[in-house]
Amino acid sequence: MDEQQLTAGQNKTGLINQTIKEIIQPFKDLFHAPRALWGINISYFLEGFTYFGMVGLLAIFFNDYIGLNDIYAGQMVGYLTAGITLAMLFLGATVDLIGIRKSLLLSLLLMLIGRIIITISPAIGVSGLWESAHLWAMFGIFWLILGNGIYQPAAYAGVKKFTDEKTAAMGYAMLYAVMNLGGFLPGLISPPVRKAYGITGVFWVFAAFTVVGMIAVAVIISKKVVKQVSENLNQEKQTELDAEEKMTFKEKTRYYVQNFPLKDLRFLFFIFILIPVQTLFAHNWLTLPMYCERAFTGVVSDNFEFFVNLNPLLIFILTPLVAALTAQKNAYRMMILGTFIMASPTFILALGPNIITLFGYLIIMTIGEAMWQPRYLQWVAEIAPKGMTGIYMGIGQFPWFLTKIITSLYSGWFLMNYIPEGTAPSEMNSETMWLIYGIIAMISPVCLLLAKKWMMKGFKAKAN
Repeated sequence: MDEQQLTAGQNKTGLINQTIKEIIQPFKDLFHAPRALWGINISYFLEGFTYFGMVGLLAIFFNDYIGLNDIYAGQMVGYLTAGITLAMLFLGATVDLIGIRKSLLLSLLLMLIGRIIITISPAIGVSGLWESAHLWAMFGIFWLILGNGIYQPAAYAGVKKFTDEKTAAMGYAMLYAVMNLGGFLPGLISPPVRKAYGITGVFWVFAAFTVVGMIAVAVIISKKVVKQVSENLNQEKQTELDAEEKMTFKEKTRYYVQNFPLKDLRFLFFIFILIPVQTLFAHNWLTLPMYCERAFTGVVSDNFEFFVNLNPLLIFILTPLVAALTAQKNAYRMMILGTFIMASPTFILALGPNIITLFGYLIIMTIGEAMWQPRYLQWVAEIAPKGMTGIYMGIGQFPWFLTKIITSLYSGWFLMNYIPEGTAPSEMNSETMWLIYGIIAMISPVCLLLAKKWMMKGFKAKAN
């Protein structure tokens, strides 16, 4: 072996070792993070399990138990998901006012009330559109909206508070990952419970896990733990907290108005141009469950929850790895590439219902999601001025409100016209439906690319 080959071999080995170190180091830093951060992760994991498990069955619940057709069932799911995002806009500041621990406990209590009301609604009411069971279910959704409107801003505010520069990127990525791991588990637990006790039986399981989540927050994120974390904060964060505590309510209100993010045109463009690609998230519960149940036969149709919830498992595996490898990459370029990779596999589904195309779509879409979604959430949280993480998370999630509203308005029509219930799979036209959805999703990466020069001038890339 000559000297040139030896040098090349050493360089290759050094590159491999450096890559492994870049992957492992963020995990090592996160392992030593405060106990309160792990409390938030456990709570978010349990809430991911209950939320995604319930929302994946909600449209079918409204079909079978409340007596609504596909259009109205989809609108009810849209009422929940869009309502949550709208609630974040108004309730996101709750965590800034009453603190992280109280916000988490309050939000979980409200969600517990909502889940119980939805579960008992068929038993205490009459089925049918605008009949008593329908109204009770909507009342339950109202409590879920209130709770969720507080919960997510509180969780991300907690990550911001309980991490430092070394652990922040991985902290946000892990929070997103554990939520999605929780979102995968219903695919394993829900089918046997549903077959034995029906969808309401599954909903009772979710209500019980909500109680477990409350206990986890109360015990792990105790007042003593929060106090210890506050005492151990670095000087810069402690100075910020001291300044916040000294502000009067009037001063806080003036501060909020002065720093409200809606004055920044780049910020507005950035969050709203993501709506087209985010429609694919909404289709995970508005379209995929019915698509897997109706357009397929056999294993996919009988166990549609598993396939619908495969994306969260993949997110749990991929997100921390992608975050470790791309932590130093430019946020905006990651957004362009990630949204493109997420949108493109939708055209695979346009080839027709097949287990191979279904897996291809789920895997490639998830890779794209892992590339951009956690970075977006981190970016929104970190550009927030001191004491305004909650309201910034609420504003940053506002396009989600429009996405869920818009998608829920047309998803039912597409289901009834392209994959109607009771029609043989061979007579359905799911190909055209997914082709249209793919074209919609591609709007986001194309517009992000076209606006790159304008956005990169003075773009707020603090997350980098």
